[in-house]
Amino acid sequence: MPMGARVLRSLMPSASHARRSKQSGPGRAARRGEAAARVLRQFRQVFNAVKTHFQQVEKRAGVGGAQAWALSIVRGQPGIGVNDLARAMDVHQSTASNLVKGLVQSKMLRADRSDEDRRVVRLRLLAHGAAVLRKVPTPFAGVLPEALASLDEATLLRLCEDLAALLQVLRSDRRAARTPLADL
Repeated sequence: MPMGARVLRSLMPSASHARRSKQSGPGRAARRGEAAARVLRQFRQVFNAVKTHFQQVEKRAGVGGAQAWALSIVRGQPGIGVNDLARAMDVHQSTASNLVKGLVQSKMLRADRSDEDRRVVRLRLLAHGAAVLRKVPTPFAGVLPEALASLDEATLLRLCEDLAALLQVLRSDRRAARTPLADL
């Protein structure tokens, strides 16, 4: 049985599980409560690390974390389109479009229409955007994406399964998966 299924089964008691829990006594419940508290503290540490990084970005550069990330992608890929920017950031196209709109209005990006297809917009970093990026503490994408990218595949697969089980219990909104952490 996959790890995520085991976690889900342990979080959603069945009738037989309820009988086993009664038989096992308060020791099992106490251990489970302690484990839940440890995991909760770990989530708090993760959220605090993410929040602290985005606060540093805002304080040093005067832009939000998602804006800084978008600027860094455009710097690395001059002429990128909004759809490709959305894919690079793993956000919905409308989210990327709104980011771009604000960055264009702030004179950090330039959006030029393609000569071949007027519907296509090509993004370029402006001097003001480059100056802002120089102030941004790295990593541009944020500390959590960088930390996740540094983990081995087996760890990532376990995390994926276990978090899927947790999300199922939470009955979370799947659309939130495309919201940048900086915007939470």
